[in-house]
Amino acid sequence: MTARVLVVDDIAANVKLLEARLTAEYFEVLTAYSGHEALEVLARERVDVVLLDVMMPGIDGFETARRIKSNPRTQHVPIIMVTALDQASDRVIGLEAGADDFLRKPVDDVALITRVKNVVRLKVLNDEMMARASTSQQMGIAASPHLNWAEAGNDGRILLVEDHPRAAQRIVEALRGTHKVDVEANPQAALLRAGDIPYDLLIVSLALQDADGLRLCSQVRSLDRIRHMPIIILVEEGEQARLLRGLDMGVNDYLTRPVDKNELAARVRTQITRKRYSDILRNRIEESVEMAITDGLTGLYNRRYMETHLATLITQAHDTGRPLSLLIADIDHFKRVNDTHGHDAGDAVLREFAVRFRRNTRGIDLACRLGGEEFVVIMPETDLRRAYQIGERLRATIAAETFALTNGGDLRVTASVGVAAVNFDTDSPTSLYKRADTALYAAKRDGRNRVIADAA
Repeated sequence: MTARVLVVDDIAANVKLLEARLTAEYFEVLTAYSGHEALEVLARERVDVVLLDVMMPGIDGFETARRIKSNPRTQHVPIIMVTALDQASDRVIGLEAGADDFLRKPVDDVALITRVKNVVRLKVLNDEMMARASTSQQMGIAASPHLNWAEAGNDGRILLVEDHPRAAQRIVEALRGTHKVDVEANPQAALLRAGDIPYDLLIVSLALQDADGLRLCSQVRSLDRIRHMPIIILVEEGEQARLLRGLDMGVNDYLTRPVDKNELAARVRTQITRKRYSDILRNRIEESVEMAITDGLTGLYNRRYMETHLATLITQAHDTGRPLSLLIADIDHFKRVNDTHGHDAGDAVLREFAVRFRRNTRGIDLACRLGGEEFVVIMPETDLRRAYQIGERLRATIAAETFALTNGGDLRVTASVGVAAVNFDTDSPTSLYKRADTALYAAKRDGRNRVIADAA
């Protein structure tokens, strides 16, 4: 669905002009002629970005922005202030009220479309992450994202790329006391530094003497590890073309020289707040994915992940001709543990079993809990002879030491193990698993606490 833009201005001609320009770029446009009307539209409609005039009767644009950002339902909607005011103090008031950007009247067509597209990208990203986090929360596998908006933009770690010492010093002094700023004159050194240190924000001068600051911005956006780091560029008055190129490649914001320290502080705070909020959502998603593929009791991968991963590895084995083996281990007489000592003791045995299981598998192996007392190891680059040796080592490790119980006692536990290797002519994930399972039951049948290798 195309982005929905709410245009707010008390002058009908201005509204119609912006509506025509945005509609020509296939945006869906909603309109309001006062701050109160804008709040009513936001209360009943989905809006992706607000174009908000500053000078309006009743509640002005600044107060309207404050009310939008104070409402949990609308606080994530980006606001672009459209204003004829040219004082830096007015821009600071707008940013502190919650504005994400500014457009000056008369509005330039290219700047309008570029700015709107830029903030819409951020809104779409946040919406997607919030939706996933919400779904995970409803499933009971992730906590609700939380951020203290009043404090989130403070204590940032900032990397400034500037080769003019006095210009760099002015920015450092303006941010000192609220943020920690590292200065780097060389863009390539800055790129390496950004990959090693978890910065909250990158500020790049486009007036570097012997380098192109936009190239650095492009490189940052192309590297997975740092691509989400917000970027503010410092531009000279009249550098419209370079500014628009930067915004189009994903730069988040800009400041025009000479830099007003209050505007700098406000824009930095805005970007760091957004970055930290996005980080929280992204981490929730990663945690949710981790929880979806791991067993909650033992921390090993679960059956769903094992089955998917095994299918991938078997396909690779068929393509490359490299060996692949599967090991299934089952705790002997585990029902007796639960019946005699209780389920808490049984859980303690399973957790310790998983610890020993993981400790005795290699980095390339995938250790999983299949369910109940049954565990699996998928072993790439491993033939049947080597798989048998690994199985024997695991069996011996389990049997060597007693397992501590929750009541202070201990218990001797053994395991039976079955192993099988891929037959390149016939094997699928199901057939390989079945052959290893058959070997496991042969080990059970032959007396337990032993390893049997499939002979097929």
